[in-house]
Amino acid sequence: MLEEINGYEENILVCEENMEKKVDWLKSEFLTIRAGRANPHMLDKILVNYYGTMTPINQMANIAVPEARMITITPWDMSQVKEVTKAIQNSDLGINPSDDGRMIRLVFPMPTEERRKELVKTVRKIAEDARVGIRNERRDTLDVFKKMEKNKEITQDEYSAIEKEVQNLTNKYVGIIDKVSNDKEKEILEI
Repeated sequence: MLEEINGYEENILVCEENMEKKVDWLKSEFLTIRAGRANPHMLDKILVNYYGTMTPINQMANIAVPEARMITITPWDMSQVKEVTKAIQNSDLGINPSDDGRMIRLVFPMPTEERRKELVKTVRKIAEDARVGIRNERRDTLDVFKKMEKNKEITQDEYSAIEKEVQNLTNKYVGIIDKVSNDKEKEILEI
């Protein structure tokens, strides 16, 4: 019955794709949060002045994790070691890099209890931003169908069925966000 409504499937698919993008965004944001373990994705947002062009570190160096709490960065152009070191120092990573002229080492200490609590607050804020994005997507999608109902293109019963389906999608993606967020909090609070 609902599939016969003009634009129904397309609007529902767009809604679900946008909700999926919010979850993907959340996961990528969580990759940049340091939880005591070395994770090369922490460097994703750090840009280096590479001959006048701001370039991500992973596009100009090999990044390795030889130990659980260490990242090594080996620039392909050895003349850029100082630039990479400076970019890391100026970032919000909170790690002081050491270099030997060829390789940069980042050693991650265990975060303090206070730092862990700050990280959990950050995780919760990012998760709430993602939930708000999901709810906004629900509202935008239902607005389209509400206009269709107002213009008598669909019945009130059809709108109610659509509203229920969109709410089910919303619940599904908010649930995914909650699970990913809880997992990240547990990772941060692990000792």
